[in-house]
Amino acid sequence: MTVGYQGATAESIRHHYDVSNDFYELWLDEELTYTCALWGEGDTLEDAQRRKLDHLIEGARAPGARRVLDIGCGWGSLLKRLVGTYGVGQAVGLTLSSGQAEYLNRLELPRTEIRVQNWLDHEPGEGYDAIISIGAFEHFARTGLSRAERVAAYREFFQRCRSWLPRGGRLALQTNIKGNNTIMDKRTVRDLMFIMETIFPESEIPALSEVLEGSEKHFDVVTLRNDPDHYSRTCQEWLNRLRTNRQKAVECVGERNVTHYERYLGATVEHFAKRHLGLSRMVLEAV
Repeated sequence: MTVGYQGATAESIRHHYDVSNDFYELWLDEELTYTCALWGEGDTLEDAQRRKLDHLIEGARAPGARRVLDIGCGWGSLLKRLVGTYGVGQAVGLTLSSGQAEYLNRLELPRTEIRVQNWLDHEPGEGYDAIISIGAFEHFARTGLSRAERVAAYREFFQRCRSWLPRGGRLALQTNIKGNNTIMDKRTVRDLMFIMETIFPESEIPALSEVLEGSEKHFDVVTLRNDPDHYSRTCQEWLNRLRTNRQKAVECVGERNVTHYERYLGATVEHFAKRHLGLSRMVLEAV
């Protein structure tokens, strides 16, 4: 049964991701990968972001695949890696950000199709061999839904993904999750509310149990890891780069926006370090 889209609206997505491409270029890695990296010894941010992409691509068994779907493709670092390094025949990227789509269309990536489209509205002419979604799942259930409503929304997502994959096809998913440390002082609570209301309106961090419940009957779990320390380190690196380029950032988006992002990134470093938030990377296999 279709429940309809229960996630953040396109307007709310654009509120965050369409702030300014030039602004994000000042503090993200060179490929504009705006999701948690996977750190190894001696890694630069660029190294750690490539390591993350490779981990999920290989987990999804996407190398050499005929068709791969990227749900929430951002500025295209995964798409570039799929067609440029892993020989994917066709990569399809979905985004609700017109700014990201314009950026990607200017790149004219080979064997790549960009759609400004919600996953619920996606009707591919043929199926996919693998699906990857990094840092988009947090937008699939909006603030204020009950647990049952969130799980229903997630189940709709997994049901759609399953319908696009063959039996044994894989979905690699990376998402923030609620942490198990619920002891927070008033400042921490205020910072979390600020992030969800000002930076990511209409979005909701899922509990891991909700994600897994939503996937039941459609996918088996192949691998699952929780990497909050990796996201704490990633956000600290982003914050350091933003501070280094602060004057240019102010010229791009204004003092108020820069101050908001400094507060958001600084608070997020702490939230992951203290396990108020987690970072789940999972590989699921269609049953």
